[in-house]
Amino acid sequence: MKFGVSTFITDQGISPTALGTALEERAFDSLFIAEHSHIPVDRQTPYPGGGDLPDMYYRTLDPFVALTAVAVVTERLLLGTGIALIPQRDPIITAKEVASLDLVSGGRVIFGIGVGWNREEMRNHGTDPATRGRLTDERLRAMRALWTEDTAEFHGEFVDFDPVFAWPKPVQRPHPPIYVGGGEGAFPRVAQLGDAWLANSMSPQQLGPQIERLRALADREVPVTVYAASDDPEQIEGYARLGVERLLFYVPTTPERETHTFLDRLAGLAARYR
Repeated sequence: MKFGVSTFITDQGISPTALGTALEERAFDSLFIAEHSHIPVDRQTPYPGGGDLPDMYYRTLDPFVALTAVAVVTERLLLGTGIALIPQRDPIITAKEVASLDLVSGGRVIFGIGVGWNREEMRNHGTDPATRGRLTDERLRAMRALWTEDTAEFHGEFVDFDPVFAWPKPVQRPHPPIYVGGGEGAFPRVAQLGDAWLANSMSPQQLGPQIERLRALADREVPVTVYAASDDPEQIEGYARLGVERLLFYVPTTPERETHTFLDRLAGLAARYR
């Protein structure tokens, strides 16, 4: 089983370069970072975690800028979006960002995607929350065309463009792996458009039946990465028994010294299961 980290990179915590170096030095295999373009002042959508929205949501760096900085100072660390909010992103620009990062990193991108939860945020991007699922699926299909075809075109309900040239192409072929985030509502998207499931934080007892349902729907062995996984040894052993491919430990957004101390503990724990 592989071990990575999920976190929010902001202007108040450890820098992207310092974090990337620290993770590679401690033999973590991947870094997945969250995205929020902005947070509307008048916010009505409840925070899924309950209570007030944590400060780091207001201050996230652009994921592709941050991951490019990480790419420059690392050699092996996989660079993941966890998650990129597809309903808030232009597919042509996003396809170029993903392909460019994959090129400059030597093929280390994991494209973690989701539909998002903050309705006010997505409305500011012109997205109707009621149709964000269909919009996400179309944009993913359009991006795959841009990555894999020399002259790509797409004609759908939300995305429409005539033949275009779009370079660079990703180093990874046919394209960087697409990790679909979300719960059971995302299973059709995983089955049709995803290379892996980026599961929300849950116990192995909760996860096991869901993996069975997903693999039955997809009719294949779908790799599973658990976002913000428990660091309890008994839970880690449970994930291993389920055949989970990767656990992402959540790292709070703190200054460099505190982050290093936190990572030291997690690295020691992960070393026991490699």
